Amino acid sequence: MDIGTVIGLVVGIVAILGSMIMGGGNPASLINIPSLIVVVGGTVGAIVIGFPLACVTGIHKIILKAVFAEPVDPKQIVRDIVGYAETARREGILALENAVEDMRDPFIVRGIKMAVDGTDPELIKDIMETELEALMDRHATGKKVLDTIARYAPAFGMIGTLMGLIAMLQNMDDPSAIGPGMAVALITTLYGALIANVACYPIADKLVARDAEEVMVKTIIIAGVMSIQSGDNPRVVESKLLTFLPPAERIAYEAENEKAA
Repeated sequence: MDIGTVIGLVVGIVAILGSMIMGGGNPASLINIPSLIVVVGGTVGAIVIGFPLACVTGIHKIILKAVFAEPVDPKQIVRDIVGYAETARREGILALENAVEDMRDPFIVRGIKMAVDGTDPELIKDIMETELEALMDRHATGKKVLDTIARYAPAFGMIGTLMGLIAMLQNMDDPSAIGPGMAVALITTLYGALIANVACYPIADKLVARDAEEVMVKTIIIAGVMSIQSGDNPRVVESKLLTFLPPAERIAYEAENEKAA
């Protein structure tokens, strides 16, 4: 679980409710079912119109990926690939077929299997890069859905506010009802802003970060598989893969290796 995402959501909600309580307000006054129906129902309807149904029904998987996705350590990926390169150098590339069951990343497994089978290097690279591009496209679609929700929710909040104002203006005979009516009308705008800025936009940004991490790891894997397939020395493989890591990660990698030695 990505505890940072959970902490961020909790901090945002607590800050809003806490500030309201400190100001003498009642959080229960923020609960208004008709306003919630306008914002949530309208936003869902707009998303269903704008996207294929499969994208809409899979939105929960996108959100769960931001919260529960397990981060992959690129240093460990480099270390694993260097180990495979040492095995291939010492025993031949066919020896990696016995190590496939112990490989943790399915992307590495597919690449190594193709290399062991003697697949043309250019074909291996094309297949793996095509899979990476498809992954990036899926991630971009998920982010686009969340961005669109964040754009529509405030708009439907404003629509709900206008509806509330119209209803209020039609009952001007009772001045005492104007204040409460205005408060209820504005709640829909609040709902839209909360959905957009507390949930959808931050989660979409987290998906961008997740995408960057996953793309970097898979790019490292592609470079590693191609290097193993071409028979590079394990030290050369290591040097190639370390270029993908930022300087701080390289230092940490070398420190971990020295400690392990």
